[in-house]
Amino acid sequence: MAASSALSVSQSLLSRTTAQLPSERLSLSSCRANRRLSSPPPRAFVRATAVDTLNKSDTALVDKSVNAIRFLAIDAVEKANSGHPGLPMGCAPMGHILYDEVMRYNPKNPYWFNRDRFVLSAGHGCMLQYALLHLAGYDSVQEEDLKSFRQWGSRTPGHPENFETPGVEVTTGPLGQGIANAVGLALAEKHLAARFNKPDNEIVDHYTYCILGDGCQMEGIANEVCSLAGHWGLGKLIAFYDDNHISIDGDTEIAFTENVDLRFEALGWHIIWVKNGNTAYDEIRAAIKEAKAVTDKPTLIKVTTTIGFGSPNKANSYSVHGAALGAKEVDATRQNLGWPYEPFHVPEDVKKHWSRHTPEGAALEAAWDAKFAEYQKKYAEEAAELNSIITGEFPAGWEKALPTYTPETPGDATRNLSQACLNALAKVIPGLIGGSADLASSNMTLLKMFGDFQKNTPEERNVRFGVREHGMGAICNGIALHSPGFVPYCATFFVFTDYMRGAMRVSALSEAGVIYVMTHDSIGLGEDGPTHQPIEHPASFRAMPNILMLRPADGNETSGAYKIAVENRKRPSILALSRQKLPNLPGTSIEGVARGGYTITDNSTGNKPDVILIGTGSELEIAAKAGDELRKEGKAVRVVSFVSWELFDEQSDEYKESVLPAAVTARVSIEAASTFGWLKIVGSEGKAIGIDKFGASAPAPKIYKEYGITVEAVVDAAKSLL
Repeated sequence: MAASSALSVSQSLLSRTTAQLPSERLSLSSCRANRRLSSPPPRAFVRATAVDTLNKSDTALVDKSVNAIRFLAIDAVEKANSGHPGLPMGCAPMGHILYDEVMRYNPKNPYWFNRDRFVLSAGHGCMLQYALLHLAGYDSVQEEDLKSFRQWGSRTPGHPENFETPGVEVTTGPLGQGIANAVGLALAEKHLAARFNKPDNEIVDHYTYCILGDGCQMEGIANEVCSLAGHWGLGKLIAFYDDNHISIDGDTEIAFTENVDLRFEALGWHIIWVKNGNTAYDEIRAAIKEAKAVTDKPTLIKVTTTIGFGSPNKANSYSVHGAALGAKEVDATRQNLGWPYEPFHVPEDVKKHWSRHTPEGAALEAAWDAKFAEYQKKYAEEAAELNSIITGEFPAGWEKALPTYTPETPGDATRNLSQACLNALAKVIPGLIGGSADLASSNMTLLKMFGDFQKNTPEERNVRFGVREHGMGAICNGIALHSPGFVPYCATFFVFTDYMRGAMRVSALSEAGVIYVMTHDSIGLGEDGPTHQPIEHPASFRAMPNILMLRPADGNETSGAYKIAVENRKRPSILALSRQKLPNLPGTSIEGVARGGYTITDNSTGNKPDVILIGTGSELEIAAKAGDELRKEGKAVRVVSFVSWELFDEQSDEYKESVLPAAVTARVSIEAASTFGWLKIVGSEGKAIGIDKFGASAPAPKIYKEYGITVEAVVDAAKSLL
């Protein structure tokens, strides 16, 4: 039974289905849109698409292929007894058309540079993507992988993970992150195209497609990034809004009644509405064709679907969103959609139809390789830069561009030293690109030799994110995961990582090497007070897996932190930087930072100091001065810079013993932040000096004194241990 006829079978069982919609394209004031508008919109802006199609296949075979996608999802969720079958069942038609008729990719090389990118922002529906990758011939999703959906060690985890499943571009699951990543991917494409394409060789030319649902639309991050996408005119970003009006708690009427179309028009998007996403294949094809014709703005294709399409008793309800259908309902759905096959079976004609993507994909890549070879001959310098971004291979000796300092060099705030590093790196790292959340002049992140990335100047490398921290972080994830040689950075005050922690966690999880330039890193920022003074933040990020928390103390350590951050392409880095001036200290080095913790001064012998003083960032100066005071009293004192706990943890036991000998239990740490976690470093017999309450509004020196972040406090603590 074809899907179209199956709809008539289940129509009487569904309380609301798109088969009941009129055959023509809907206006905003008709059908269910009138539930969200008290009055008609001022003008009709949902344009009818052209009727011509993109590579239209035999409809019966398309029906069969679409149902194969649906039942691969149904069967995998049923076998796992866990998952979300509703979205794949509703989105199978648009998924089929994208992967089978529209997108350009090579299934045998998921990392081919000029492929189209696809992001499933509604990551809970990941069986849609796994089914599509399986049909398209990706080696990463075999039949056995589908059968081990959501199981230990499988390549088909419960939400898409780029580091587990080749063919998955980004890690999604937290709603809204995926559309933000898609904006980053589209930004990367637009930037590279503007920078490297030539009139006779358009070497960068690919689209970013994304499916997002009502949940993504509700998350604030989606609005942040879609505002930027419209502002930047990302014409090769095409987003499909799965408009099924169902979320976990029920119909979206209970909490989400805004008109999404009008909002996206206001954000600068082109809007198309496909009223019947269940069976109207030609409307989906025509919508994509129209979207591609609009080159000066991104397109939102609202596709009204029935969640759990084909399920006689659960379609169009929240019960099909996040649980297996159950054996009885699976059988009923098979009967309803005329699917007589065993679980996980793909009919031979469907297999044969999809099998062409392997040779076609190889041909696409081979043609692009030949094109790039010609590009290299004619535009050698540009080709070398582009190749660095594509491969992640940086020019030899790039790290030598980083500035070095001596104790005689005048002191400066590490945020200013950071700007010197960024501008030095921009000359030697072709993929360095980034910006700030409306704080560039305070974070000191502008690349002075470049202009702003804007709609009409996308070749530039300063990105203006506006006051959108969460969106900024997630966009940078997309940039980082576009190509290995991209080195995106973003900046705000350290305390405002609270606004983008979700994106930063996904950075760490998805191995996206974003550099987070976080200035105003402590009570040292002074008068702005406790709302702006981070306290618990260093400890919280030290607890986060696969992220480097770096707090450099001076110029050499800032350069060292950037060296580490650039080298770590699969691990994000946080650079916590000072607002206040700091001296360049004796003993600090770029090389020392790579160790995480290292000795800067020591008058002991035989690895037997009387006491070890440990500092980070702006407090390393305090530790060094305290060491000088104690030495005047004849003490053997080692002063250690502990710029990164994570890097120190990775050192050999022998090295750790050389810095923090187990026999020396007299240890004092000082950091203008929470003492949480420092027991691990100073031990049960040591002392941790820090701040375990909120900050205050006053000049920085006064706050340091009142909170006991002083040389005297360190000296007294050390003496109490001797």
